[in-house]
Amino acid sequence: MHERRDRYPEYDVLAKWSGPSWNDKTREVIARRLSIAPEPRFFTRDEYDTVVAIAHRIVPQPAGRPPVPIAALVDRKLHDRIMDGFRGPGVPRDADAWRQGLKALNAEASAAYGQRFAALPDGLQDKLLRAAQCGELKSAEWGGLHSDAFFKHRMGRDIVLAYYAHPTAWSEIGWGGPASPRGYVRLDIDERDPWEAAEAKDGSDAAARRSNRRVR
Repeated sequence: MHERRDRYPEYDVLAKWSGPSWNDKTREVIARRLSIAPEPRFFTRDEYDTVVAIAHRIVPQPAGRPPVPIAALVDRKLHDRIMDGFRGPGVPRDADAWRQGLKALNAEASAAYGQRFAALPDGLQDKLLRAAQCGELKSAEWGGLHSDAFFKHRMGRDIVLAYYAHPTAWSEIGWGGPASPRGYVRLDIDERDPWEAAEAKDGSDAAARRSNRRVR
């Protein structure tokens, strides 16, 4: 794993909570997202543990801060029947695709290594996920769902979107959040509004710290 550099040191998007960037509805949505407990409501416990393990491999998180509860966010989306409104070719409805894909992935892990996916060491988990991404997993449990379609159109997509839907990830990438009602004005490449966070460069974070203080 590559070493992660903090591009936005000391920046915390939640410092905008009472400022002009967010209105009551925005705060309500963000508060609900922050309150999601890391417990399954849609998945079974075994399924949930598998999603946790997959998320750790697809979006590894730094140890120095509370993790984004990716599995819980995916679980809540499925429990609340929040769907994208479209499906990739050959991919069942969201909930069905997740259940079938997790069942098949665990079957592949058991057949190859004698253990469920979540119990495997990181290297073997990565090996199975790469095989799924390339469409190389062919267990009967996949049925008509191709492993690469599940990886691209459901599993990988939902996990990455869940991570970047959380304020912790917004702070990590220097994003200001929904900005409702303030809105964004400078939208072209390499442009930013004066109240957005500045990226630290050349190992120096002094400018970023000054900018982040102004944002707040």
